[in-house]
Amino acid sequence: MWEGLHLRDKKPNKEEKTDVSELTLICRCEDVTLKEIRDLIAEGYTTAEEIKRIARCGMGPCQGRTCRELLLAEIAKALGEKVDNVAPTRYRPPTKPIHLGGIVEGDTDDLC
Repeated sequence: MWEGLHLRDKKPNKEEKTDVSELTLICRCEDVTLKEIRDLIAEGYTTAEEIKRIARCGMGPCQGRTCRELLLAEIAKALGEKVDNVAPTRYRPPTKPIHLGGIVEGDTDDLC
């Protein structure tokens, strides 16, 4: 049966407790776990930009579409702030996927 990608390498030992944060993926594209995020925050990295640059959280193929909110929520929790008060990561073009062939051919319909 399906075990899950992150559980294949780490088989939980019945005698020792498994830290769930080691198995919880925040960024599926870059395989960044909740434990890694919490460790970085504990080291003093408290902005989404810092964590993004160090752990690559949000830099995979989805460009943070799935993990950005999770990262911001974890930072807010650690700082005792509301998520709205935590600065999000910067968006850099392209902000949506575009076809490179359209750029080469000069097709501007794909660029809007």
